[in-house]
Amino acid sequence: MPTFTLDPRLEQDSLHVIDLTLCQLRLSRDARYPWAILIPRRSDVVELYHLDSEAQARLWHEGTRLGEAMMRHYGGDKLNVATLGNMVPQLHLHVIVRTRGDDAWPGPVWGQGESRAYTEAALESRRGELEQLAHGAGLVD
Repeated sequence: MPTFTLDPRLEQDSLHVIDLTLCQLRLSRDARYPWAILIPRRSDVVELYHLDSEAQARLWHEGTRLGEAMMRHYGGDKLNVATLGNMVPQLHLHVIVRTRGDDAWPGPVWGQGESRAYTEAALESRRGELEQLAHGAGLVD
């Protein structure tokens, strides 16, 4: 089986948190939102249907369990879960906690305002939170 490689843009725009059963969990570098990205660790996967049915179910399971844990932890008003892939073709699932009054509310986060970078300490703190949430949600083997 070919080796999984991460799209360079995903690598640039996010930070590795932990590997789950199927996906690599990454943290978006945009500090405006609690924003996780799940990337199936499979080669040459662009569309959901490129995954077999078991992997499709696992991706949805990881995304919804992580999203539920994030909503409880961050106290969001709405959970956005999306796969777009227009700019980065590698299949990836965004899991974003939204709150009324955030920078893009009620619209989508894409193309709204300027990304805000984390301080190094805040980045590591949020990374640690996501890792603990993944463990608590039973997503780490």
